[in-house]
Amino acid sequence: MKKQEPKGRIRNFDEVALGYTEEEAIKEAKRCLNCKKPLCVLGCPVEINIPGFITKIKEKDFEGSIKVLKDKNSLPAVCGRICPQEDQCEKKCVLGKKGSPINIGTLERFAADWEIKYHPPSPKASADVRRSFNESGQKREGKKVAVIGSGPAGLTCAADLAKIGYNVTIFESLHKPGGVLVYGIPNFRLPKNIIDLETDYIQSLGAKLEINFLAGKSSTIEELREDGFKAFFIATGAGLPYFLGIEGENFNGVYSANEFLTRVNLMKAYRFPEYDTPIRIGDKVGVIGAGNVAMDSARCALRLGAKEVTIIYRRSEAEMPAREDEIENAREEGVRFELLTNPIRIFGDDKGWVKRMKCMRNELGAPDESGRRSPVPIKGSEFIMDIDTIVCAIGQGPNPLLLATLPDLKLTKKGNIVADESGRSSIQDVWAGGDIVTGAATVIEAMGAGKKVARSIDEYLRK
Repeated sequence: MKKQEPKGRIRNFDEVALGYTEEEAIKEAKRCLNCKKPLCVLGCPVEINIPGFITKIKEKDFEGSIKVLKDKNSLPAVCGRICPQEDQCEKKCVLGKKGSPINIGTLERFAADWEIKYHPPSPKASADVRRSFNESGQKREGKKVAVIGSGPAGLTCAADLAKIGYNVTIFESLHKPGGVLVYGIPNFRLPKNIIDLETDYIQSLGAKLEINFLAGKSSTIEELREDGFKAFFIATGAGLPYFLGIEGENFNGVYSANEFLTRVNLMKAYRFPEYDTPIRIGDKVGVIGAGNVAMDSARCALRLGAKEVTIIYRRSEAEMPAREDEIENAREEGVRFELLTNPIRIFGDDKGWVKRMKCMRNELGAPDESGRRSPVPIKGSEFIMDIDTIVCAIGQGPNPLLLATLPDLKLTKKGNIVADESGRSSIQDVWAGGDIVTGAATVIEAMGAGKKVARSIDEYLRK
């Protein structure tokens, strides 16, 4: 797939990946073997009929292709851009055993983008979707379901329940729906108009959206019960940032990745003063961590004018959790990598702004609980980095605001909700899924959880 050239793209926030042309999509689709036992489907958390939608592309039936996709996935344009297909459906593709697997994600993006350009979803099309479920005998009448959080898990669950006639309301604490999709992922990886179109589609299926609603504060679940809601899905994600716990973290110029990316993405700091939220970026930026969030932060910093951006990671490249594509994009754009390195102290000036960071070199020891080799500090390896902006991208956990209002809700030691495979919590009418259960994970895994929860809620309410 073609991309913007690195020298040009670091000066804008436009989408880097440019997608397939019709000719390229058809050529790629023709590589599909249409296996009798499609292993790729087993690798898809939302159960897309992958050979089915690819066959439609092969036949130049692009409208048919998107219909196959949307039968299972209400966010195809999102998934086609950010789903880690290389570790899921594409990993199981038979062609990948001796060569290159089918580029399933790029084909999904092509079909979704074709619909947006030539056949945008309409109220009639959404009514047709609901009618097909009615005719199949799946229609459910009227019962009210509350989905708390409008990220990928919440949107997926809401769409699946709305299709079959439940009265679904999505409660979102921010002023725009999308959760991590809208505040956490930069425009150059996932354009915001794509999120708007897909959330509009889910609302057209019948799901209602209530923004600026902080569950647990605006209303409690008990108060929503009194309003007639019969089932609740908590899909609030992992929005509480983790920090390093080292001296100097309170200096100005030290951001959590959550704050940094929210200012840039949701609040459009890169278009200040046209938008009201500014962000201060120094010449030398250090991003601590090596996941996708760290790569997003580093690449945003470059576009905001930093002269030098460095990823600082305590393990080696082999252990970096970010997607290979994102690491490659960051390198192409000039991001430096300081690996096997651990920050141990931050220094500031007399005005309270970051100026330097003391680090220590590591070597790798035995694997930890995650299976990755643990970093072991090397004595006497300390060194100083000149740095004037730091972004901590070392993970995040569950926000306790809503959970604190539910004393009967069973939580893990880390504060995540305990839920079974179907998303059922310790409270009879409450389900949970996505990062609030698993900790920070992928968008597609959260969507898979949303689908399971929708099935479980449907079964519960029918009984």
